[in-house]
Amino acid sequence: MIAVLADEAEHEVVREFFELFKTPWDFFRSDLAHDVLICGGDEIPPTPARLILAYGVGGRQDSPENGASPAQNFSNVVVCGGKHRIPIFGSCSVLRSGGVAIFWEEKSRQPVARQETSGGRTIVRFGFDLFSEIRRLITEGQPVAHAALPTLDRHIQILRDLILYCSIPLVEIPPLPGGHPFIACLTHDVDHPRVRDHKWDHTMFGFLYRATFGSLGKLCSGRLSLRDLAANWLAAFSLPFVHLGLARDFWDEFDRYLEIEKDLTSTFFVIPKRNDPGRNGVGSAPLKRASRYGASDIARELQRLRSQNREVGLHGIDAWCDGKEARTELQTIRHLIPKNEIGVRMHWLYFDEQSPALLDKAGFSYDSTVGYNETVGYRAGTSQAYKPLTAKRMLEVPLHVMDTALFYSDYMNLPTAEGAAAVAPFVENVSRSGGVLTINWHDRSLAPERRWGGVYLELLKTLRKANAWFATAIDTAQWFRKRRGAAIETVVRDGANLRIKVTIPDETDTLPGLVLRLHTPGQQQRDSFDQSDVIDRYLDMPVTRSGEFVFAV
Repeated sequence: MIAVLADEAEHEVVREFFELFKTPWDFFRSDLAHDVLICGGDEIPPTPARLILAYGVGGRQDSPENGASPAQNFSNVVVCGGKHRIPIFGSCSVLRSGGVAIFWEEKSRQPVARQETSGGRTIVRFGFDLFSEIRRLITEGQPVAHAALPTLDRHIQILRDLILYCSIPLVEIPPLPGGHPFIACLTHDVDHPRVRDHKWDHTMFGFLYRATFGSLGKLCSGRLSLRDLAANWLAAFSLPFVHLGLARDFWDEFDRYLEIEKDLTSTFFVIPKRNDPGRNGVGSAPLKRASRYGASDIARELQRLRSQNREVGLHGIDAWCDGKEARTELQTIRHLIPKNEIGVRMHWLYFDEQSPALLDKAGFSYDSTVGYNETVGYRAGTSQAYKPLTAKRMLEVPLHVMDTALFYSDYMNLPTAEGAAAVAPFVENVSRSGGVLTINWHDRSLAPERRWGGVYLELLKTLRKANAWFATAIDTAQWFRKRRGAAIETVVRDGANLRIKVTIPDETDTLPGLVLRLHTPGQQQRDSFDQSDVIDRYLDMPVTRSGEFVFAV
């Protein structure tokens, strides 16, 4: 059992952290036994715990026993130790004394975490505040410079490794859908479903330039094949005939997505109304943000998607900043797709700290906006769906990979041949840690002049090979909601057995089950903590119902 001693203001953050690190815990009480104590500040209460983790040490000037100096406090730094690098966004103090240094500020190599072990007890003091860092990640997110780091997940891994280093058995429900190592959530933002909707506007002229002169320039630089050049020029030549109804609309790619995802499933986010750029927080958004279609204009296509087991969600305009508009936009989709559970992703990823509360109150089941326009990565530092602190029920299904971030010239500007390689580390990480990898491939990205379909097909092949569970965004949110509702009630040793009681509120759904994992750590190799030497042996047991589960240990 883990006990947490934290200020009442941090209780909500603590609860959310332990929905992500799904292991038995409680707030500290002196009359309860516990193996691990997590506390904040320099004062440690009397406790029989074998492992004490004191976060936020040395932040005060009256802490000379820890050797902290106000002149050697940092913020927005990277700390490293063992196999991990982890950014710290708040205050981080140098700890000059008090045991063996196990984490350092990367540039200065000053110690920011120290370990003392004596009499079978280990105390680790950190110069940063864990729960302040978690709050920052799930409210503000991390900057682009650290996008590639699953920072929140690494905080969990550090805590897990410290527990195992102290040879304390650990029980958890990891973010693994039964029978699969992770969830692959395929999504498509529908911004331009038909090229014929665009007449003499910036989208049409931009397409013509990129399909002709832009494509020729990419051919000369080796970034485009001759075959793709020919396809783009042919599309540009056929544009007048598309407008006259004499040629196929080459941006209408719904059927092609259904074909290449024929045994999978995915989510399509659609814009509620045409010609409305919405607001950007300070006034009207740029006019080019307005789409030339509304959801009702493609009602027939949406019904076809639904008949093929695809989800339809809202690609919101002003729902992120206006509660009334959030309800109106939700009802627009609900009128076309009668469902109780509807999710949202904001157009252009507009979002701020007030958005979760507005979307939650409007009645959305989930949001999937938290990601980057400029790059791929972990804006919230995690591959797990989480509940924003200001939401009561709505979950955030974070966005990790977006095609335009990979290939737009203003962003990563990768050649298409390098797209799959750029995504590979994210597949590898989620394969190891579980959770969800959320991908956004826009509706027109298979078509000229983008022609990014080859990269998408290669990515699907990789995800299939990894045995991912392909889920819609709503099913992803519902699976994480199922995991959040599960509870490890008791862990009792009975001779050579460990009896673990688990409750699952809803046992009738058709979603994959959960996994109960028992970590049985081996003898560690060092006298001081080093993550690279932590021996983690574990046993997994599938859990599809409430009951008592027995591990032979």
